[in-house]
Amino acid sequence: MSGGKFSVVIPNWNGRHFLATCLTSLQQQTYGDIEIIVVDNASDDGSQALIRDGFPQVQLITLPENRGFTGACNIGMQAANGDIIALLNNDTEVDANWANEIVQGFCRDQAVGMIASKMLLFDKRDHFHTAGDTFGIDGSAGNRGAWERDIGQYDRVEYVFGACGGAAAYRRSMLDDIGLLDDDFFFLLEDVDLAWRAQLGGYKAMYVPSALVYHHLSASGGGLTASYYDGRNSIWVLVKNMPSSLIRKYAGLILIRQVSLAWQALRAWRGAEARARLRGTVRGLLTVGSAIRKRRQIQGSKVVPDTYIDSILSPPK
Repeated sequence: MSGGKFSVVIPNWNGRHFLATCLTSLQQQTYGDIEIIVVDNASDDGSQALIRDGFPQVQLITLPENRGFTGACNIGMQAANGDIIALLNNDTEVDANWANEIVQGFCRDQAVGMIASKMLLFDKRDHFHTAGDTFGIDGSAGNRGAWERDIGQYDRVEYVFGACGGAAAYRRSMLDDIGLLDDDFFFLLEDVDLAWRAQLGGYKAMYVPSALVYHHLSASGGGLTASYYDGRNSIWVLVKNMPSSLIRKYAGLILIRQVSLAWQALRAWRGAEARARLRGTVRGLLTVGSAIRKRRQIQGSKVVPDTYIDSILSPPK
């Protein structure tokens, strides 16, 4: 890949107060061939008018209802024309060289199917949100470097497990092969699920520290919603994607983590977020049949040995 069109898909739901900063930073990119698509989840805060009046060159797709992060992103990716398709949160600001650095990362290694940006906190720009996603042998998904002060510890290009969906870039040919986001997830951990499918399909994830993004953490989602979907979707991620040999190998650690999370929720039952997470976990278990059906196809398409997957998983925290 020597370049080509670069598509940016931004899901939006009532994010008018963030959009101008995000879209202006994309207009200032040093990479020339950029397509910007905003998929609006039936916002009622004036987001659509802001885009039409202030950013007429942005392609706006309006949905009649809130389709969630996954629904909006999938619709945007289907409409995109780029050889590279990036997902970007509406509450971000990207460095002027962001797109160019991602393109160069893909050019560096043809085995790379996804690139993770260096995401720093918007209001505390010397601290990390994430330097690429991790996945633990106990079934825990995480952001590498979260809350750490940036002192150069993540300044080298390296392979990681996956890319945070708040600023993730994908090779179109990989998406054509493994599919888009799982729309059943709606919100949260859908990027981890996609990273799993990519890794099982033989595609690597690369962290590019020169691709800088500043993020208003949890501005576009959090609280009770995040707690519920984290509980439910974490069950689905495991059931769909983790190879059988690794489930057997780490069953004890996985079970201990799930029991610990459930116990913490029960102890904090008066807390609304704790109750929401427990409801999500129960829902994930009750709907595990659907995840098992998807698992058959995913595991049947696996092209890498389980030993490789084992090597890229992280120890429990």
